[in-house]
Amino acid sequence: MRDRATATLTTVVVDDEKLACDELSFLLRDFPEVDVIATGSNGLEAVDLIQKLEPDVVFLDVNMPGLDGLGVVRRLRERDIDLPHFIFVTAYDQFAVEAFRLEAMDYLLKPVEKTRLSETIERARRAVQERKVPEPAPTAKAPVAARTKLMVRANNRYLIVDANDVIYATIDNGLITLATTNFEGQSNYRTIEDLQASLDREMFWRVHRSYLVNINRIKEVVPWFKSSYQLRMDDKKQTEIPVSRVQTRRLRELFKL
Repeated sequence: MRDRATATLTTVVVDDEKLACDELSFLLRDFPEVDVIATGSNGLEAVDLIQKLEPDVVFLDVNMPGLDGLGVVRRLRERDIDLPHFIFVTAYDQFAVEAFRLEAMDYLLKPVEKTRLSETIERARRAVQERKVPEPAPTAKAPVAARTKLMVRANNRYLIVDANDVIYATIDNGLITLATTNFEGQSNYRTIEDLQASLDREMFWRVHRSYLVNINRIKEVVPWFKSSYQLRMDDKKQTEIPVSRVQTRRLRELFKL
């Protein structure tokens, strides 16, 4: 999400009032550095969009039915994922203290003034630039042999599977699930990074912060939101996995899209 060569701010707008959502999206069109990649109408949709699309910035209404804007941030924090910059947009000012306690970047009152919006976008642009950390220079290390066997816990049994039979891995609430050709189970690895480091990197690709896929088990590339894609995998459920915008370039190179 953070390692982009351009200054574009990929952005999601969420508001249960369609008119307000459309108005803000329209205002954002005047800022060439902002790319609104999706809009949502409620908190649950916001959680889903943020996890799948990995935007830089989210403009989020506070007062929404079901899961409100503050609840969206809390739920994503519980999942221990890399969060975007949140900018709350609301007609009420009484939520400001709680919003900033949750480390919101800004708090805009409706109707949003263009001058005020411009200040917020500039702040977001600087913050996103500051998050970009250069890749450390490679150091000489002895090559580590990739694992060819993995242990998977399923139905109170500890099964050994061939790495080639792993279709994908996903993490949710700190628990890694492996989908293999015959079953699904839990891995004893604690992070996706650790799991990937133990496998053949030519075969296993981190397409999204929550997903690691076996390139040889990709069945179909499915066009999705603006210039983005999902991968339909070769498991029994034909699971569709989002490709983060950072990884889209590699996807295009891999399959000559």
